[in-house]
Amino acid sequence: MATDAVSTGPIVHGASQQLEPHPLASLSAFEISASAELVKGLYPSDVDLYYKAITLQEPSKKDVMGFLDLEHRGQKPPTLARKSFIWYYIRNTDRFHEAIINLSEARVESNVRLGPNLHGPGDGAEIINIETVALADETVRAEIAKLELPQGTVIVVDPWIYGSDGINDDRRLFQCFLYIRDPGNSAEPDSNHYAFPLDISPVVDTETMTVTRIDKLPTGSDAKCKETRPYRPRPPNEYISEYQRPRTDLKPLHVAQPEGTSFDVLGRSETGQMIAWQKWTFRIGFNGREGMVLYDVRYDDRSVFYRLSLSDMNIPYADPRHPFHKKAAFDLGDAGAGVMANDLKLGCDCLGSIYYLDGMIANEKGEPLKMSNAICVHEQDGGIGWKHTNYRTGRAAVVRSRELVIQSIITVANYEYILAFNFNQAGEISYEVRATGILSTQPIDPGIEVPWGSIVHPGVLAVHHQHIFSLRVDPALDGIDNRLVYEEAHAMPRDPNLNPHGVGYTVTETVVEESSGLDLDSERNRVFKIQNAAVRNPVNGKPVGYKIQVPAFQKMLADHDSFHYKRAEFADHSIYVTQHRDEELYSGGKYTNQSRGGTGVRSWADRRDNVKDTDIVLFVQFGMQHIPRVEDFPVMPCEMLKVSFKPVNFFDKNPALDVPPSEQTFNKSKLVSEAHHQGSTETAINEKGEVCCSSKL
Repeated sequence: MATDAVSTGPIVHGASQQLEPHPLASLSAFEISASAELVKGLYPSDVDLYYKAITLQEPSKKDVMGFLDLEHRGQKPPTLARKSFIWYYIRNTDRFHEAIINLSEARVESNVRLGPNLHGPGDGAEIINIETVALADETVRAEIAKLELPQGTVIVVDPWIYGSDGINDDRRLFQCFLYIRDPGNSAEPDSNHYAFPLDISPVVDTETMTVTRIDKLPTGSDAKCKETRPYRPRPPNEYISEYQRPRTDLKPLHVAQPEGTSFDVLGRSETGQMIAWQKWTFRIGFNGREGMVLYDVRYDDRSVFYRLSLSDMNIPYADPRHPFHKKAAFDLGDAGAGVMANDLKLGCDCLGSIYYLDGMIANEKGEPLKMSNAICVHEQDGGIGWKHTNYRTGRAAVVRSRELVIQSIITVANYEYILAFNFNQAGEISYEVRATGILSTQPIDPGIEVPWGSIVHPGVLAVHHQHIFSLRVDPALDGIDNRLVYEEAHAMPRDPNLNPHGVGYTVTETVVEESSGLDLDSERNRVFKIQNAAVRNPVNGKPVGYKIQVPAFQKMLADHDSFHYKRAEFADHSIYVTQHRDEELYSGGKYTNQSRGGTGVRSWADRRDNVKDTDIVLFVQFGMQHIPRVEDFPVMPCEMLKVSFKPVNFFDKNPALDVPPSEQTFNKSKLVSEAHHQGSTETAINEKGEVCCSSKL
């Protein structure tokens, strides 16, 4: 595949000539190290700290909006203090802290030890340590010995955040699920161990780093557990290419841009990077929890959004039996999209002419950790953007849509999520999620079926589960005083004069006055719109706005008294609207690991704050109900979800009218029938009147 790594800079643009970091720039390696050292200085030299996160403490929105206003007017804005936010433990204790560091003044601004049931996320070093602890434990080894596995069999550990059920779960724990590689091919490190789940599940205490108990997993149709028995051989189910017979009839598909890309990357990574493309400009940030964050999104220098990011996601599982009843992963809050970001590969993850952006996070020692190629930026063809043929003259006016893709891919143990912001030339933005990877599996006895899961391989159960995503949308449509409205279509009553045939219908618009959770209603074609009532469209006098196109999803099925429901506060409505508060970034709450609920968006909405013509924030939920198929194993074909934001009365006409027409001189497409001749069969009548067939090549 023809792909290129491209460089478009560094280009310095306007006020970006300042050498100091932009207020929205992610922390640099130097700032991460300085933050860790300042916290370390609070303790005696023999105290060992375990850092969970060191990230940008964003300035207040009020201050940043003032900064951006001056910046966009070409004036020098004031310097805003650079601050960092830190989560850390005293190593091998339960003493969990959060600190704010004023980097501009080189001082610790605050340092607070957090209370009970507030736990930090997992991280890569900790996961590896837990795997080692679980496999080294003598009681675990003794239980594994009962399986009588073939010599050389490799055991694999998947540590899971423990979850919550209110039963002896105050300490920070991990539930470990055990698997084996194919005993007939143990030397293959990429062998699919999810085809060989075991019924042994150690629980590890992260304070003492010891196995506190071993749970046995139910493998029948009820909650009963059996004594460990010798392993029953089963066939492998591999996904890597070496064990397949690749197709031989697939021709190369090259994506080439001979004149280079149409986007520019402005600024330097140390001062904050801005993307400029087809009238769009925005800044890209990166942190360990949210991964990529977009700031100051503007079209043709008009403000559209202040901040866009994936706020949270929750994956509750359907198996009601212990210990599976606690499986409800918060992949961002429990681990982090930035922490789990892939090193994207040219020609594989991103196709075409690619610009890569690195991320910078902290490791457990407080050292800067570069996440190479964490974000890729590229263009793609989006099909026809608009077209009309005048049938009277035969002239067709057609424009192809070009899209700009900002993409990151994260791996959460077994699962992958491909996350992308897409921009087009008609003033539209979409957020796309593609779910792939491998199902989380568990053992099941032969001949058994259960109603909460699907058998995808002999002895392998994949439990039903939901994927519920929450996108945080901080709008700034021509300013920050915005409102949320919903539009509905209603049939008109019959009227002998106005609607005698009963075909008329009208549209109503309702302003949301108070913070709340709201839902779609397909029977009324309910559509949510963000508006600025103080700015009117010059054509029709309507408020400028953007509509939200979000797919309907089945809300969380766990009942309202369950820990699943209490913790995933965003999972019960398609839209939440709240009044903006700087600290309210994460819809499931700041601390999701073994959380109890009460600190997320449902609680914020319950304040019933005014959200009309003021600074508002939306949390947009979408998701899928995953009932596993055999075709989802050993690796799942991508399942795609998309949320779109489209202008409504924001422009005075189609903003993509000025896109050049789609013409062959520009696109240089190739007519296949002239370049490649397929074999064909013809029928003719011979001199005897018989039908003859012949091949023609």
